[in-house]
Amino acid sequence: PAVSAGAPGGLAALRRAPARRGPDGAPVEGERVVDDAALARGVVLELGRRVVLLLHRLPGGPRPPEMGLVGDGAAMWALRRELARVADTDVPVLLRGETGTGKELAARALHAAGHRAAGPCVCVSMAAMPSSTAASALFGHVRGAFTGAVADHAGHFAGAHGGTLFLDEIGETPPEVQVMLLRALETGAVQPLGARQERRVDVRLVAATDAPLEAAVAEGRFRAPLLHRLAGYPIQLPPLRDRREDVGRLLIHHLRQALEEIGEGARLEPPAPDGPSWLPASLVARLARYDWPGNVRQLRNVARQIALSSRGLAEARAGDAVERMLADPAPAASPEAPATGRRRPADITGDELVAALRAHGWRVDPTARALGIPRASLYMLIDRSDRVRKAADVPRDELLRVHAECGGDLVAMAARLEVSPRGLKLRLGGEPD
Repeated sequence: PAVSAGAPGGLAALRRAPARRGPDGAPVEGERVVDDAALARGVVLELGRRVVLLLHRLPGGPRPPEMGLVGDGAAMWALRRELARVADTDVPVLLRGETGTGKELAARALHAAGHRAAGPCVCVSMAAMPSSTAASALFGHVRGAFTGAVADHAGHFAGAHGGTLFLDEIGETPPEVQVMLLRALETGAVQPLGARQERRVDVRLVAATDAPLEAAVAEGRFRAPLLHRLAGYPIQLPPLRDRREDVGRLLIHHLRQALEEIGEGARLEPPAPDGPSWLPASLVARLARYDWPGNVRQLRNVARQIALSSRGLAEARAGDAVERMLADPAPAASPEAPATGRRRPADITGDELVAALRAHGWRVDPTARALGIPRASLYMLIDRSDRVRKAADVPRDELLRVHAECGGDLVAMAARLEVSPRGLKLRLGGEPD
């Protein structure tokens, strides 16, 4: 057999067999023991050009409800159990995890599984909200409250009445809005700007962050009482590198969506018994061995790139951008890891700068935190680097082409163009026409 259980010093052994490749992609020579650490990571096995297997631990206990989340490994079972545990309550939930791990999907799963499922689910990114309008956007305003307020505006809390309000990137909330948000959580009421009376709102709040909020509290950038109120029940989302057994499922899920968008959904139909597979096992194995610093969001974008690079071809190909990604060995810092101290911008290499930007979706704030430098210093490094381009520098024809290929998805466009999503949003203010 190629695999046997109960090997001394580990949980399984790989024995040499025709057309089989071991954990590092090399042919198995003799017998190789798979120890606990390798098994926890997941061992990718290639069987010829048609089959890829992953040797890993199976989750225990009864299968939790699917909750609309793709994945069937131990980490996802644990996440589903945590979500199901609090879904039918009104306790505020704080979703924590690296960028791209699917925090909005988890928030929507909480909403759909609870007693508020028939109500609205309003999802808002605090990072994408200008500081000057954040209070009005969340709590509303009345006509005449400020210059330009020509009509009453209800705000997101009122829009989520009877349902769930999801506030992503909660660490980016302006200080003055943090005070108002804390009062809304404690009293169940909001006061629109310019209004004399508060308005009662029935909202279940779910917040999310990829930032170390405890460090922000220590630095005076985030209010400790608000953190304690938001974290009524904290849930940690696993990074994709810790759920390698789900890479294949997620790849097929997002690849099928991308292929259907371009009219080639039949590519993933099972091939004839002796016919070639459109998706080669070698490509799947390489993707399964990758660590995915951008997590599920990065995998989704890669699936779209593979679909477009392989358009009309008899066999899927990675494409230049994916090949560069797979060839890049530079590790990315975990967005959850707090900086051990401020660093000198001069100590950050070009490779580290690009790797950190790529890992954090080219967003300035989380990249600056991961590198341990102020935002201003990161902007300075970007300005000086000849390897990082700005959204304003993207040629118009390239911008229009990527806009069409990504269906206007800002996150996907930013990943493809390798520019800041915020800068791209500003650029698209007048484009495409």
